[in-house]
Amino acid sequence: MPFIEYGPKGLQPARAVGAVDVRAARPDTRPSARGTVPASAAPAVERSAALDAGAAPVDADRVSEIRKAIDKGNYPVIPMRAADAMIAAGLLLRSGK
Repeated sequence: MPFIEYGPKGLQPARAVGAVDVRAARPDTRPSARGTVPASAAPAVERSAALDAGAAPVDADRVSEIRKAIDKGNYPVIPMRAADAMIAAGLLLRSGK
């Protein structure tokens, strides 16, 4: 039984894989009947302050300490500890807490 595609003209038999028709891929550059709206005329989007997350809670001193340890080559990477933290983060995301 042949494979059937559903397209804008309804059910159609599947087309063979071949070259892409570039005429269909090019954007329409003809001027439209309505014209174009300049970007300055578009309405501005107003954002609510309630959605602002604020600054990220980052301990800059701890970050610089870790960066120095990495540069010196004495920062301990413990794979089991990293894996435990990833698993815990995944569980927190699933539980919604």
